[in-house]
Amino acid sequence: MLKSIIEYQDYHQYILDYYTERKRLSAFTWREFAKEAGFASASYLKLVCDHKTRLVEEGAQKTAMAMDLHDFEYDYFMLLVQYENAKDNQQKKKYFEKIQQITSAHKVKLLSNESYAYYESWLHSVVRELAPNMPGAKPLEIAKAIRIPVTAAEINDSLNFLVKNNFLTIDERKHFHQTDKLLTTGRLEFVSVPIHSLIRKMGEFALQAFDDLPISERHFSGLTMGVTEKSYNQVIETLKECRQKIFAIVSAEDDVEKICRLNMQLFPLTKNIKKRAKDTLNNEED
Repeated sequence: MLKSIIEYQDYHQYILDYYTERKRLSAFTWREFAKEAGFASASYLKLVCDHKTRLVEEGAQKTAMAMDLHDFEYDYFMLLVQYENAKDNQQKKKYFEKIQQITSAHKVKLLSNESYAYYESWLHSVVRELAPNMPGAKPLEIAKAIRIPVTAAEINDSLNFLVKNNFLTIDERKHFHQTDKLLTTGRLEFVSVPIHSLIRKMGEFALQAFDDLPISERHFSGLTMGVTEKSYNQVIETLKECRQKIFAIVSAEDDVEKICRLNMQLFPLTKNIKKRAKDTLNNEED
């Protein structure tokens, strides 16, 4: 049986599930679906489901009506479309807050609510690592251990949030423990907005560390290189494997001496070019 739209975070998936359910009950086709929604192309909605294209306002309205969505379900579907099409993070946050209002009003738990709040503040990820490794420490002691200036009140608020949302647990001795060793955003689309902000903030901290710390206490290096689409994708996979190996190394240790942040960045410096000279490689290391 098809779930309510407000249990979805991805309208592409809802359309596919709607189609699959209709097809299970009758000889429903993509052509018939497109016709009901008023699209000239028989394969358009299949392309939407395959993430090869996306709905715009008018198309979303027609599709919602074809799926018999009304009232708050119609509004929710339209918000999912608007969220995906938003031009910037500020707009995405506005639509996400409206989505939250609908799910809260109908007592549906949006799985990314806690994750969204967690990644909105860079401090939560630091405190989540630091507090369990400072048994019995007061908020002021934890604050003083962090290089970036924070107050004891901010630490206390972060600890309360982490415990309330089960990122940390606290025992009878008032010692904190991580609920899970590894956190991942998985496929939670809504978390992309605070993740972008977090990465930007950590980039600012990296620049600050570059200026403030001696070379012996930080490592900065980079490559400027020419790539093809094939080699670019291979580099991406290598970076993913590298991150997994790094996590395996640090998670094998029971003791922690300090909390570090690793930023992994790969981005184009030029537009795509049809003809170029033989690939060159420049290696820079500080």
